Parts: sequence; C-alpha cells; structure tokens
Amino acid sequence: MKRMGMVIGIDPQNIPEYKRLHAAVWPGVLDRLRRSNITNYSIFLKEPENLMFSYWEYTGTDFEADSAAIAADAETKDWWKVCGPMQRPLDSRKPDEWWASMEEVFHLD
Repeated sequence: MKRMGMVIGIDPQNIPEYKRLHAAVWPGVLDRLRRSNITNYSIFLKEPENLMFSYWEYTGTDFEADSAAIAADAETKDWWKVCGPMQRPLDSRKPDEWWASMEEVFHLD
C-alpha cells in the first residue's frame, strides 16, 4: 500500500459549489477510483488560504496503468471538466501534475 498526499488551490467563490459536488460525488467516478485501487480518499480544505489537501491510499501493483484507466474514463473526464476550473494548481507542481504531489515525511501506524 502506498499513501499519497497532494495539494492544490481553489478559488474562494467556488468553495460552496465544490463542497456541494463532493458531498455527492458521481457514482461512476467513485467506482472508477475503487476499480483503480484508490482507497481511503479524503480532501481537506484550509481557509482563508484556500488550499485543498488530498490523501489516498493506493493498493494496486501498477499505479501508471491504474492512473491511465482513471484518466481515460468518460465520466471522470466529465467530472474533471466541472471541478477543474474551480481549482488553482500550484506554480511549483511538476509539469505533468494538476494537484502537486507531496513527500511523506512522517507516518504513525
């Protein structure tokens, strides 16, 4: 199992809608995440900085293939079209990232 943390900004005027959407994530999006071995997924919001932190655990054996399956999923693409414009990626993210990945520096079992 691999723990993954990422961060992204959000426009403050979009926070209410983003919360509304994530209170009822589309079932097909959730199903695709599960089939791609993503578990224990949470998103946290920090205001007034308007930063979101996401955490998930990956339980599969081929993250690249599972990520590609998520990216190819039609319903997930539609979800990203709705949610993506609300987000503000960090300038410091890697060229191939939307959410900036973070290094795990501590974990307590």
